[in-house]
Formats: sequence, C-alpha cells, structure tokens
Amino acid sequence: MKSFNKKSSTLSILIILLIGIISCKKEGDEFKVSTYNDTESHNAGQDCMSCHKQDGSGEGWFNIASTVYDSLQLNTYPNNTIRLYTHANGTGTLKYTIQVDGKGNFYSTEDIDFGTGLYPSVESVNGTKYMSSSINSGNCTSCHGTTTGKIWAK
Repeated sequence: MKSFNKKSSTLSILIILLIGIISCKKEGDEFKVSTYNDTESHNAGQDCMSCHKQDGSGEGWFNIASTVYDSLQLNTYPNNTIRLYTHANGTGTLKYTIQVDGKGNFYSTEDIDFGTGLYPSVESVNGTKYMSSSINSGNCTSCHGTTTGKIWAK
C-alpha cells in the first residue's frame, strides 16, 4: 500500500509541476494587431519589442511596432495608417497595411516578410509621409526616437 501512495503522490506532484510550467509558458502565436480607436496599448514611444518578444513579458511576439506622433513630435497621433511598400514613395507593391490605434501605437504579431527591404509610409487625414529608406526590421524604435526623430504624421 505504501508503494501505491508514494507513486500516486509522485505522479500528482509531477502533474502539478507540468501544469505550472505549461500555464507559465509564453506563447508566441498569440494574435495581436493594432486597430483604429482601440485604447488597450501602452508605453507610447518605448521599445515595444523589448517585452513583446520570445521569452518577453508582453503578450504576443511583435514583428512590427512603434508609436506615431504629430508633426511637432510632442503628442501621439492616433488612428493613422502604416503601409509597407516594395519601393520608395508608395511605389511597387503594397505588402502590408497596419492600423494605428487610438493611443498612437501600432503593432502586429503577423508574419512580415521584409525581404530585401520595405518602404514605410504614414497616412493621416492630412496626407501621406514616406520614409526614404527601406527597413529590414519592424523594431522601429531601434532608430526612431533613438538615433533619428520620432515617427510622425502630417
């Protein structure tokens, strides 16, 4: 009888440990995409991918993320649109469209094939602003707000 209880106790402990490990495991396939007017995002202007990455504390692994500001680069500018093209100035093929949320942030866990580079634009009600160089990563704050100005819309 002791043998059965010992095995049963050991099995119970293993099951509890396994459930704990699985429930704490970070899943990368959680679907997160910014949408117009949504206000669930946070930490405007910060490096989103410092948390939203494999083994990070954020929900979902972002493939592109950042914040859009007004032309003075002082206030966030909500409800714009980010577009990624294969060539400069909105030419070539439009590959991806990402909505900027109600707090001025944009993000996506969807796979993005940057290939040899994509050219971003920010479209607001006042017009479209194009980035003149291509990007090979969606970690926009690795440059913007660090070594170059913030992302801003007209």
